[in-house]
Amino acid sequence: MMAVSVRSGGSQSGVLSVLLPVFLLTVLCRSVSGLYFHIGETEKKCFTEEIPDETMIIGNYRTQLYDKQKEEYLPATHGLGMFVEVKDPDDKVILSRQYGSEGRFTFTSHTPGEHQICLHSNSSKFSLFAGGMLRVHLDFQVGEHANNYAEIAAKDKLTELQLRVRQLVEQVDQIQKEQNYQRYREERFRQTSESTNQRVLWWSIVQTLILVAIGIWQMRHLKSFFEAKKLV
Repeated sequence: MMAVSVRSGGSQSGVLSVLLPVFLLTVLCRSVSGLYFHIGETEKKCFTEEIPDETMIIGNYRTQLYDKQKEEYLPATHGLGMFVEVKDPDDKVILSRQYGSEGRFTFTSHTPGEHQICLHSNSSKFSLFAGGMLRVHLDFQVGEHANNYAEIAAKDKLTELQLRVRQLVEQVDQIQKEQNYQRYREERFRQTSESTNQRVLWWSIVQTLILVAIGIWQMRHLKSFFEAKKLV
């Protein structure tokens, strides 16, 4: 059994009671996202998704071709495929594969940060529809939302109560991953700020030394000038 407690005192309890539901809602909203976009024959579309480490992501997509005669988008033929490439924050390719006109791709993040997801059509097939546009419907499922709990319940023979408890445990685990990722981002931001402040400090010191050196040089130059003119 897992218990989650929040300790606070005074006016902080009211603030936490407001911020905690907002944070939970943000995590849940980020777990599932859907969109559609249009691409040309050789065009590539890339998306950036901030993902915690050790998190599974499932992308479901389907394609539609524009029919000029009917002036509407129709389901694409099976000969049309999509190429999917995923890179982690270190620019390392973790997925590179050719798929059909409709399907899903799955990958697991091992490094927290911004992952780049790129899709483009196989031009050799799409050239048959030269001048047309391809509409791609895409949605992402992140973390526990990527799990098929119906299959899990059937495989492990779980009761409804056991399944709900498992869902809650995995949701809490995903929230902890999100919190760890936010701490990771905060740490990186703090390191960047400290590095910037240190560089500004050293630059200020260098500027001061340069001004002092120029002032000394000007004073010596003026002294030599006045001595040469016999004014001193």
